[in-house]
Amino acid sequence: MHKAYTTAKAKANTKVQQPSQQHQEQVKDALEEVAREGARRLLAEMLDLEVSEFLQRARYQRGQAFRGYRNGYAPERDIGVGVGAVKVRVPRVSDVPEQVAPGGFQSQIVGRYQRLSVTTQRLLARLYLEGLSTGDFEPVFRALLGENAFLSASSVTRLKQEWETEYEAWRQRRLDGQRYLYVWVDGVYLSAGGEEEKTALLCVLGLREDGQKEFLAIGMGYRESSESWAEVLRDLRDRGMCRPLLVIGDGALGIWAALGEVWPQTRRQRCWNHRTLNVLDKLPKRLWGQVRKDLRQAAEATSREECRRRLEEIARGLREAGQGLAAETVLRDVEDFLTFYEFPEEHWAHLRTTNPIESVFAGVRLRTDVTKRLPNRENALYLVFKVVQRLSQNWRRITGANLCQLVLDERPFVDGKLVEALAA
Repeated sequence: MHKAYTTAKAKANTKVQQPSQQHQEQVKDALEEVAREGARRLLAEMLDLEVSEFLQRARYQRGQAFRGYRNGYAPERDIGVGVGAVKVRVPRVSDVPEQVAPGGFQSQIVGRYQRLSVTTQRLLARLYLEGLSTGDFEPVFRALLGENAFLSASSVTRLKQEWETEYEAWRQRRLDGQRYLYVWVDGVYLSAGGEEEKTALLCVLGLREDGQKEFLAIGMGYRESSESWAEVLRDLRDRGMCRPLLVIGDGALGIWAALGEVWPQTRRQRCWNHRTLNVLDKLPKRLWGQVRKDLRQAAEATSREECRRRLEEIARGLREAGQGLAAETVLRDVEDFLTFYEFPEEHWAHLRTTNPIESVFAGVRLRTDVTKRLPNRENALYLVFKVVQRLSQNWRRITGANLCQLVLDERPFVDGKLVEALAA
C-alpha cells in the first residue's frame, strides 16, 4: 500500500500538470487501504479489550479470581463492513468456569459465524427491496466485501423475519388518532406459493385530514369475497378507525357488500378506469379508441348533469351501432360513478379512479417481478409491505389539501363547489 502511494506521489511531483487518472485511482486505492487497515486494527484492539474485560485482567497479569485462559485466536476470516472486507481473528478463551459464563466466552462484537455487519445486512435488504434479486448478490457483493463473504439467499430470508415482526406491529397499530376522509380499496394479485390461483392482497389506502395518504391495511384474502373484505373493514373499525365519508373501488361485489355491513352510511364511488375496461371488453377493437375517448370526456365533465348526458349519448350511439351489451354496461349503476361531484372539484382527479392504489402497486410489481414467483404467500405479503413502506416516503399531499377539513365537517358541495360559496 505505502509503496504504491509513494510511487504515485513521486510521479506526480515530477510533472507540473493536472494529476493523471491513473494517479487519482492510486490515491483512492491508498485511501481505501488506509481506511480498511485502520478498521482492522481498531477491531482487533476492541476484541482484545473485550477479552481483558471478560477475564478481568490484562494480558500477562494475574487476576483476583480465575475466569479462564487466553487461548490464541480463531481462524482468520473476512467481515463485511462499510469500508469493505476487514480481516478478523477473534480471540478465544478456554477453561471458563460454568458459573462465570455458561457456554464459555462469546464475543459480543463479532458473533459466531458472522460474516457481515448489521449495517451491511440492512443494506442487502434495502437493495433487495429496490429490485436486486438474491441471485445478483453473489457476484456484486463478493467484489465489494471479499471472496469469502457469506451472501447466500438464506441471509436475506433471515432478514425477512424482521419484516414479519414489523408487519405485525403495523397491522395491529391503533387508528383512532386520525380521521380519514376517503378510502381507496382494491384487490391486488401476485404470483406466490404453490397454489394455481394467484394470491389476493386486499389493500386499503386512506386519506388523512392533513391531506396525506396512508396505507391502512394489506392483508391476504380469498379472492375478493364479501367475507374477506368484511374482515378487513371490521379490523379497521375495531382498531379505532372512524367511518370514512367515501370509498373508491372497482366493480367487485365483495367490497360493496362488506361496506354495507360495516359502514352502511359511507358513500360509494366506482372506478372509471375499470368501467372503461368493462365496456371495451364488449366491443370490437376498431371501436376502442373512440369509445375510450368519449368515456374520458364524460368523466371530465364539469357537472353531474353534463356527465350523465354524455353517457346517455355514448350508450345511444352504441345501440345504433348494434352494440347493445356495451351500451347497457355504460349506464349500469351510473349513480355510483357520479358521487365524486358531491366533493371538492380539486379532489376529483383523485376520486374518479383507484389509481392511488394502482400507481403504488405498479412500483411494487417492478420489485416482485424480479423474483418471478414468490416462494410462499406470507413472504409475498411481507415483501409487499416493505416495498409499500419504502414507496410511501415519496408520497405528496392531495391536491386541495386545505379543503379536507370542510369535507370532514360534511359541508355540502354541488358539482365540486361549496354550497355557501355558490349562495354568496
